[in-house]
Amino acid sequence: MTSKAELYEDVRKQIVAVVTGETSHTARYATASCLLRETFGDRYFWTGFYVVDPAKKTELVVGPYQGTMGCLRIPFGKGVCGAAAATGKTQLVEDVHAYPGHIACDSRSNSEVVVPVFDSKGELAAVLDVDSTEFGAFDTEDQAGLEAICRDLLTV
Repeated sequence: MTSKAELYEDVRKQIVAVVTGETSHTARYATASCLLRETFGDRYFWTGFYVVDPAKKTELVVGPYQGTMGCLRIPFGKGVCGAAAATGKTQLVEDVHAYPGHIACDSRSNSEVVVPVFDSKGELAAVLDVDSTEFGAFDTEDQAGLEAICRDLLTV
């Protein structure tokens, strides 16, 4: 049986193979959200990106995703995605309903992991948001796998 770490490494390699040389960030985000959802199936209830709005540098705007409708905009510092954007650090939340200021884009989400995505200059470009209907669906192994994917996403 393939371990979770091996699945993340495999999907990371798939994403890199497809996006290397691609100049569109949208195409890169769409590819990553699709391949992650295909790899992890229903455990990944919502998988996608919130992109730093170039016109409003302290707001995230929904980007490519797989799943139910996402929130259109999230201010830095608000909710799990906004916290990841404001701090530049991954947010791993076992129970989103207990998270202060959580923004419920879909009430069926119960746990979440949000990883910052930096461009080749080291500037925040987006956050990867993955939600699950299960409580405690994500752990440090998920965090490490997603962080590796996000490190490569805009730099290859």
